Amino acid sequence: MCRFTLYLGPPIALSLLITEPTHSLIHQSFESREREEPLNGDGFGLAWYVPSMSERPAVFRSISPAWSNRNLLELCRVTKTHCLLAHVRAATRGIPVTETNCHPFTHDRFALMHNGDVGGFHLMRRKIIGELSERAFHAMQGTTDSEHLFGMFLDEHEAVGGGAATGESLAGALERTLQRLAAHGRAIGADEPSFLNVAVSDGRHAAASRCTTDPRGRADTLYVHMGRRYVCEGGVCRMIEPTDGGGPTVIVSSEPLSDDPGWTEVPVNHLVVINEDRTVSMRPCAL
Repeated sequence: MCRFTLYLGPPIALSLLITEPTHSLIHQSFESREREEPLNGDGFGLAWYVPSMSERPAVFRSISPAWSNRNLLELCRVTKTHCLLAHVRAATRGIPVTETNCHPFTHDRFALMHNGDVGGFHLMRRKIIGELSERAFHAMQGTTDSEHLFGMFLDEHEAVGGGAATGESLAGALERTLQRLAAHGRAIGADEPSFLNVAVSDGRHAAASRCTTDPRGRADTLYVHMGRRYVCEGGVCRMIEPTDGGGPTVIVSSEPLSDDPGWTEVPVNHLVVINEDRTVSMRPCAL
């Protein structure tokens, strides 16, 4: 399994999410609190948006552990963004540790990352590839179950018109993708459940899932934090003036980045929908 963080809000330095919090994503790469195995050292990746220059996200990925990559530390120190997807990887057994297999995956304006695995993927991969459009197939560069999931998402979003995205259009395409994967698993009689914590964004809207096909309802952890602004001072990070309706800053993270109040656990088999005004809603997702 892996750990990830999604941020939408006023532009901030990447360090406020990646390195400075008491339980930053770099800290989670070697000492995860909510996984049985605390290490996530099979690479990392960032996708961040600079809309004044391009609608497409910039991407930095590496197979080195996040905690020892000096380039990552320097980049985070001087780079600002209003939308970030950041991921530290614990590779699924049997899937190579390569740069192309590091998350997030991007195509055009979309970026997606996944924490978990698709049960029985090796038995359904050929069927998934056969269903992909030429556009989605050629967007894939690696071999992970996660990137095949991304290809399916691209087709699902395109199937309802593509074009301008909304929080709900991203959530709807993500939900249909996860439902298709669950159906494929049932069709092949997969022995392993799927764990499907996913975050996707176009730089203006976002959606995330905390879903599983495990009959006991076990799922990887996922939290949401909302407020006016996220700040770090002397290593102490907090959300300023949280508002009941969401507010202009939203963080979705596998584990809370800091000890301040306001981190809300996403219920199992639910979707998180983040609109352009950064209001947030949650709804069930039936697999």
